[in-house]
Amino acid sequence: MRNWLFLALLSIFSCAQAEPPARIEIAYEMMRNGSVMAEITEKLERRDGNYQLTETWKGRGLFALLGSARRQSQGTLQGAKLQPREFFDERSGRDTARAWFDWKANTLTMQYKGEKTVQPMPPNAQDRLSFLLALALIPGNTESINYSIADGKGLSRHEYTLAGKERIKVPAGEFDTVKVRRGGADPRETAEVWLAAARGYVPIRLLVVEKDGTRYDQVATRITAP
Repeated sequence: MRNWLFLALLSIFSCAQAEPPARIEIAYEMMRNGSVMAEITEKLERRDGNYQLTETWKGRGLFALLGSARRQSQGTLQGAKLQPREFFDERSGRDTARAWFDWKANTLTMQYKGEKTVQPMPPNAQDRLSFLLALALIPGNTESINYSIADGKGLSRHEYTLAGKERIKVPAGEFDTVKVRRGGADPRETAEVWLAAARGYVPIRLLVVEKDGTRYDQVATRITAP
């Protein structure tokens, strides 16, 4: 059965062409257990083999007290090869976290609260924003992948696998999607991302379930592209 499923997934995705758009802006609504907690906007710009991905976050309701946040990732994107160069995460009332990726020296530098640490570049290194763009490159190229994700404070290891096709409806519209899934060490912890095929496989929904049952659901409410 496992072999049959593997071959079925390959047949589903072998003809897919993962090519993120040159410019796109997506507005999301983030919900915690069904209650809206934040408005998020992500803007992608690609030009001459380089990309810039910017995310802004603003709390709503009780979560408005948390203030705002801005994250940005810059790097190169050529074909299916995405290499972040610089990342920062700035939030109200907190020190800014930063990460630098030196692919020639093969080193990763991270900084938080004034301290810089340098270490060898981990396998398949991405940052907290670039890995979402990297997910858009999965269809047609691989059925699973591991990422070492840097956020300026430390590293986490994520494995994503293809989980089939699904047509879903979100406030921004109805889309044919490819779903990828990440499982945690605890089977109660899961993360799923739906990638819109007609939009270059950008994420239009992200669902995270923690081991205590808390659900974080991020859905696209508006998509703007030239």
